[in-house]
Amino acid sequence: MKLERLVETWGTVIVVIAAASGLDEESLASAVDEVEEFFYQVDRDFSTYKSDSQVSRIRRGEMKIEDASEYVQQVWALCEFSRELSLGAFDPWKAEGGFDPSGLVKGWAAEVGAQMLVEAGCENVLINASGDIVVRGGQPTDDGEIKAWNIGIASPEDTEKFVKIFDLVDGSVATSGDYEKGAHIIDPHTGLIAIGARSATVVGPDGAICDALATALMVDGMDAKKWIGRPELNEYSFWTINRHDETAWSYGPNKGY
Repeated sequence: MKLERLVETWGTVIVVIAAASGLDEESLASAVDEVEEFFYQVDRDFSTYKSDSQVSRIRRGEMKIEDASEYVQQVWALCEFSRELSLGAFDPWKAEGGFDPSGLVKGWAAEVGAQMLVEAGCENVLINASGDIVVRGGQPTDDGEIKAWNIGIASPEDTEKFVKIFDLVDGSVATSGDYEKGAHIIDPHTGLIAIGARSATVVGPDGAICDALATALMVDGMDAKKWIGRPELNEYSFWTINRHDETAWSYGPNKGY
């Protein structure tokens, strides 16, 4: 049994694909329903555009983090961890208006949603939250085999063309760039628009960390060499298009540059 659903929230469309041999149609739909409701809750709690969200209240000083929900506290802790990992290249506390975890939340939510589906009995899962992708269990084929999901990275010059393909059975991919919004990522070190990279992709086991570090790569570009080799990141790979000359570089476990 396989189900594909499009969920409109966060100002985008989230693609959810789930397959389970041990679930009937109703049970599978119910599992996806729960994930969909979770995504709506993420929007209610984390949106900086909703004045009554917990993050908006934290930004205005009306709520302390210890009084926030467990999910908001979890994201706060992941943001602290990612800030330390990237030596400050990812820093939600430097955003205009105060704490803004938008650079991590989509990847985190996709990760949580995928785990919810696995725990509900799904063997094969893909969640694509506008470029933050989490997959579990590979992709089932019509002949009953399992193959890797093919995750394509679009060209910044032409989003209809792929410039890199990642084959992934289990894991996460996050890409950050100026494809749709233009140059919008702020460099926490300077307070100015980030000019480190044109596009940055991170592949690894955790969607939240991939999302945050893709943002950090956009900020630091080649300067990220001072932190991407840290032992805490030995399961993560990095692929970056440089801003000025359209060349690319990559770094991965035991591969170097």
